[in-house]
Amino acid sequence: MPTFEEHRSLLTGVAYRILGSVADAEDVVQEAWLRWATVDEAGVEDPKAFLIRVTSRLAIDRLRWAKSRRESYVGPWLPEPLSTAPDVAEHAELADSVEMALLVVLETLSPLERAVFVLREAFDLPFAEIAEIIGRAEPATRQLARRARDHVRDKRPRFDVDRGERRRITERFIAAAGNGDLDGLIELFASEVTMVSDGGGKARAALRIITGTENVGRYLLSINTPANTARFLASIGMAPIPDLTIEMAELNSAPALVLSVGGRVITVVSLLIADGRITTIYLIANPEKIAHLTPGGGAG
Repeated sequence: MPTFEEHRSLLTGVAYRILGSVADAEDVVQEAWLRWATVDEAGVEDPKAFLIRVTSRLAIDRLRWAKSRRESYVGPWLPEPLSTAPDVAEHAELADSVEMALLVVLETLSPLERAVFVLREAFDLPFAEIAEIIGRAEPATRQLARRARDHVRDKRPRFDVDRGERRRITERFIAAAGNGDLDGLIELFASEVTMVSDGGGKARAALRIITGTENVGRYLLSINTPANTARFLASIGMAPIPDLTIEMAELNSAPALVLSVGGRVITVVSLLIADGRITTIYLIANPEKIAHLTPGGGAG
């Protein structure tokens, strides 16, 4: 189906932004493909608009179902990291709208607010078209967009967009953590640094947000030991393998750390940086959320 394949990357981008889950986004796009297969293409005036409409509606329905599951999630819930390396993101219009910090804030919106925000702010769809997608009148859709935009503006943390500086600080973070250098880590942290860990009950992770330079630094060093790596591997059914590899990758349009053992990704760490200091650390260890990544950070 050449028409569908032409728009697959775009549809995946829409679904991922609405859902914050790579696996769910892929399921939604597959369902959209099945629906497209039953349509007489000759009778569709604008296939791209039609496919965005179908995909968005499916994603909204999936998000409503997912939100009920996330209420019983063990510990903090973080979005699944997405590879944004050039070869993966070539046709996906991926930019700051897939930043981890933004996706975390979008999680606090209602499904309709999130969909409206994504379709308007990331893809610049006309309000009339968005209103048709969500089944609301255009004035109500504009109100949803305004409410969502105000909420995101108030809650979205500020971060540096200088990619070179982010990479340099990430490299220093790797060195300090790898050497067990608590003072070196603390030097990189903002005074009110926080760490959010997502293990989903399937891997070792803090069940609450950790705050403060000393607390965050000591926790990071406590899990960065051979003994703890062995326990983590046992928790996900892997035999201990001594070679822990830490690589930098492009995830969610920012430098991130990918920790892997024996060719299997075990943890992803994303840093939020402002004014030359690390303000937030997102640590994703739930194996179900990182299984699609390769050790270098690409899609598996």
